[in-house]
Amino acid sequence: MNACIRAVVRTACYNQLEVIGIMRGYQGMIENELIQMNSRSVSNIIQRGGTILKTARSAEFLTPEGRQKAYQNLLNQGIEGLVCIGGDGSFRGAMALYEEHGIPTIGTPGTIDNDVNGTDFTLGFDTAVHTALDAIDKIRDTAESHSRIFFVEVMGRKAGDIALWVGTAGGAETILVPEAKNDWAAMINMFRRSPKSFSIVIVAEGDEDGGAYKIVERIQQHLPEFDPRVTILGHIQRGGSPSPLDRVLGSRMGVAAVEALMQGEVNKMVGVVNNQILLTPFGDATSTPRTLNPELLRLVQILNS
Repeated sequence: MNACIRAVVRTACYNQLEVIGIMRGYQGMIENELIQMNSRSVSNIIQRGGTILKTARSAEFLTPEGRQKAYQNLLNQGIEGLVCIGGDGSFRGAMALYEEHGIPTIGTPGTIDNDVNGTDFTLGFDTAVHTALDAIDKIRDTAESHSRIFFVEVMGRKAGDIALWVGTAGGAETILVPEAKNDWAAMINMFRRSPKSFSIVIVAEGDEDGGAYKIVERIQQHLPEFDPRVTILGHIQRGGSPSPLDRVLGSRMGVAAVEALMQGEVNKMVGVVNNQILLTPFGDATSTPRTLNPELLRLVQILNS
């Protein structure tokens, strides 16, 4: 996100536009936490994880009264357009603000789950994959040395992209994701007959049958002697220095967002599809379900056969 913030601020300054940063998202908008920004404000942040503007959930912004407060603060500052970094909830909020008060917004997709339609990759996804894969490579060393089976749970409540990518790159024997039904018979037979002394199984936290602990518990009902280990990577996937891909992606999206606002675009998300900048209406980005890459799903089946 910081790479994107940096690009937005410097593109605005390049075009002689005044820039205001809003702290803590919509809640900061309501509480008037608005700060003047310039090129120096975003120096030395491209390598930092997270967001210098912070973020927060806002129940108040879900109400018309809350959005009225937010609009009044924007009006008092003379703000004519917004760049919103986020996902489904952030974009829905931006649409409501435009419908009620006419504030145009361009969004950039910032979520590690990669679950937004209209872009090949969201900001943070590649970094999360690198972080998870580094941990899985370390776990594999232990699994092999001790002849253990490890179930590694990664983030992804509704989307299995992280699991699919790290499982494929990490050589996992099985990958369990929310978008695909688990073949329990095949999985149990695999563990019963596998000649391998160790295995890695990747589980997305939103898997239909539950997280890694529940998966292991169910397998043990069929294989009482089954003695695997569970590792939940959790929030380490959400932090850390961003990957080169995320830094470039954030920079491209930030520049495109400001230029889209200058061209009069409204309520659209900047995405990168086939390495080309593409604008997708918020409605399509939030309402159209995103599917897993079918090529990667087929690849996993082949490599695990």
